[in-house]
Amino acid sequence: MNRDLTSYRKSYEKNFLEEKNIPTSPFTLFADWFKEVEAAGGVDEANAMTVTTTGLDGYPKARIVLLKQFDVNGFVFYTNYTSEKGKAIENNNKVCISFFWPNLERQVIIKGIAKKVEEEVSLRYFLSRPRGSQLGAVVSDQSQVIDSREALQTRLQTLEEEYKDKEIQKPTSWGGYCVSPIEFEFWQGRANRLHDRIRFSSNQEANNWLIERLAP
Repeated sequence: MNRDLTSYRKSYEKNFLEEKNIPTSPFTLFADWFKEVEAAGGVDEANAMTVTTTGLDGYPKARIVLLKQFDVNGFVFYTNYTSEKGKAIENNNKVCISFFWPNLERQVIIKGIAKKVEEEVSLRYFLSRPRGSQLGAVVSDQSQVIDSREALQTRLQTLEEEYKDKEIQKPTSWGGYCVSPIEFEFWQGRANRLHDRIRFSSNQEANNWLIERLAP
């Protein structure tokens, strides 16, 4: 199959990113952008982000997860620690997360170090989830080969009966990661492909961020 997509065209003209309007902290800029994306509408899940890891086979792999918390300490998401991404992070916790918000023609790319959050943090979030999502975490041995969809459904029905009148226990293999950034890149689409790209690089010795503009 061969499809020619060279005729796809879009002009990016909704906004701009100038140094004089950039805060000194990338966390502040991220929070501002996130708020603006939410307010603008048109994105079902503004917290959807791509997590890229280096697999045990040496290949990078990207997948979409949901951001559940962010502050100056980093960006938190939850998963199964024994999943493919969990094993990849255990082997190499240098990861990349990214956000694409087409409604405002923006992208944010963040390099960082992923570490497990405290167990009580994972438990607190687990207990806040709908029961169906809790059961899903118990049922699924994420990334493992399974016999069929029917086998998964049968196991779910069994557990629904087992936990009918009981609190669902969080699996020990399930919890959160916090990605602590070392670099941010903020991308704002501009006309004629002359996009704005602003990079924040961590300067730990000076306890601040180096701000640089990159060629598009």
